[in-house]
Amino acid sequence: MQTIMNKSDVTDNRKELRNHSTPAEAILWKLLKGKQIAGLKFRRQHSVGPYILDFYCPQIKLAIELDGEVHNRQQDYDEQRSYFLNKVEGIEVLRFENRIVFENPEQILWEIEERFSSYHLPPSGYSSSREEENGDSIVNY
Repeated sequence: MQTIMNKSDVTDNRKELRNHSTPAEAILWKLLKGKQIAGLKFRRQHSVGPYILDFYCPQIKLAIELDGEVHNRQQDYDEQRSYFLNKVEGIEVLRFENRIVFENPEQILWEIEERFSSYHLPPSGYSSSREEENGDSIVNY
């Protein structure tokens, strides 16, 4: 199976989302960036197929989505998106309400560490993706 990640046609949209992140996303990013959690590298506003993820760790195929008010009105969309990511792409999706970032960020970090401890990473130096000429990342499984 071949998946296109970070498609070049959504680069501008991803940049816009990164440059105008919500307060909750900005706080969580400070906790995730720089391999602070178990040496895991997270990416912000990473696209997988037709979706843009808030945060994504390719090493353990983990997406983190923060849900604000808008997500209360789009539960069907969120369910379809999670189904695609999990069943089609094999990406586990953790969803947290924005308030958790403000009230109990340790809960998010604990759940990430729990996923990491139960996941077997590929050997060091292994990469499952390669860059195409147009800048898209191709992942082969």
